[in-house]
Amino acid sequence: MADALHAARAALAGRTAWLVGGAIRDRALGRATSDLDVVVDGDPSEAARAIARAAGRAACFALSEEFGAWRVSARDASWQIDVEALRDGSLEADLALRDFTVNAIAEPIGGGEPIDPLGGLRDLAARRLRMATPGAFAQDPLRVLRLARIAVELDLQGEPDTMRMAREHAGQLRRCSPERVFAELRRIVAAPRALGGLQLMDELAATAVVLPELAALRGVEQSRYHHADVYGHTLEVLARTIALGDVAGREPSSVVRSSDADAHEIESVLGERRATVAALLDEPLADGMTRGEALRWGALLHDAAKPLTRSVRPEDGRVTFVGHDERGAALARELLGRLRASERLRAHVAALVRHHLLLGFLVHAPQPLSRRTVFGYLSACSPVAVDVTLLSVADRLATRGDRAQEAIRAHLALAAQMLADALRWRADGPPKPLVRGDELARELGIETGPRVGALLAQLSEAQYAGEIATREQAVAHARTLL
Repeated sequence: MADALHAARAALAGRTAWLVGGAIRDRALGRATSDLDVVVDGDPSEAARAIARAAGRAACFALSEEFGAWRVSARDASWQIDVEALRDGSLEADLALRDFTVNAIAEPIGGGEPIDPLGGLRDLAARRLRMATPGAFAQDPLRVLRLARIAVELDLQGEPDTMRMAREHAGQLRRCSPERVFAELRRIVAAPRALGGLQLMDELAATAVVLPELAALRGVEQSRYHHADVYGHTLEVLARTIALGDVAGREPSSVVRSSDADAHEIESVLGERRATVAALLDEPLADGMTRGEALRWGALLHDAAKPLTRSVRPEDGRVTFVGHDERGAALARELLGRLRASERLRAHVAALVRHHLLLGFLVHAPQPLSRRTVFGYLSACSPVAVDVTLLSVADRLATRGDRAQEAIRAHLALAAQMLADALRWRADGPPKPLVRGDELARELGIETGPRVGALLAQLSEAQYAGEIATREQAVAHARTLL
């Protein structure tokens, strides 16, 4: 924050301006921040350009035409400053228009004592999240979700009247733009205390408004192999997914010392591949999310279609959800599309949902799996083979009904083997073709087209299984396949 604050102070020296909101709040909490909010009594565009000049190589652009806000951002994205005009003629009136008292604290841009007319510093000391005014949620219903997000990010407790007013306005979230809703949901799901954030969304009656597919899982009973309804199971899968990322990022010795049974079971799968998995989960994916954060969305949505596919077999009364993987993939795409997520994120999460059952099916195949079977799994799941294998581990650990321990042991043993293959596949790719399609067609005297494509796929499978290794062997094998 030092570079950004220095640039703002140098540029705005002599002007009437204040540092407001999150930077002061985070400093009071001892948290680092790289985002500043500045209010100027004057033209925010002129002030933003002055800051950009003082900072050197910095981007400067209009952030909101409606509110006249501007943003100055470091070229290396190490900091950003949002500049807004003073509202309603005074700083006190401006602060009263903000969401929560902890975000309604200011100080002169050049430094000085905090200006805290609403008692935000007292609320911070009490770990309390309180609305700035009774009309805060009517002014902007998105603040209902922001309450849940700030509470879990900063470990604050919603004050009773604030919680009540938020619940009363939860239905108005439908008026908010999908992009703004998704921005808050992303941060709630990505938070270390994501489950607490989802629970708070429930308490605020927000889940049914912004994630009705998740709310619909409550009370959907499952077979005797499950110990929870679909909603409870989904939250447990999310909890195991978060734990998986935590274990991957730990030192091996800390896992050994842990008394958490899940940590030891996850460790049995990751083993020496822990660092590689941690690096994969930290990779940027889309929409400002990492692969690990996208995996959390896979956990949230993997059983989203169970209410649509629930059935009871007449012969034995067993509950089934046939096809919930395929229908769930379509549902995940629809939900994320409604939130204006990128195509890349929609495709990624949909693939996780579509393939989350595959490894469990393979537990019942003859062991060890043939190389052809491994090839089939990796081909089907690519490019999310590693991710969906991890999701299957979290799903299995959260399924603790009848014969759970036996099923968990078998699944984790297979997952450990498949994870190694999936990581190699991701690093090296599928086998490089031994013969081109046009060459194969010429050798066999057939037309190029779908038939040749099918032959190439079969040759790739045989090559992965170690049955062929040269061009001549590939052509000969293709002749036998004809």
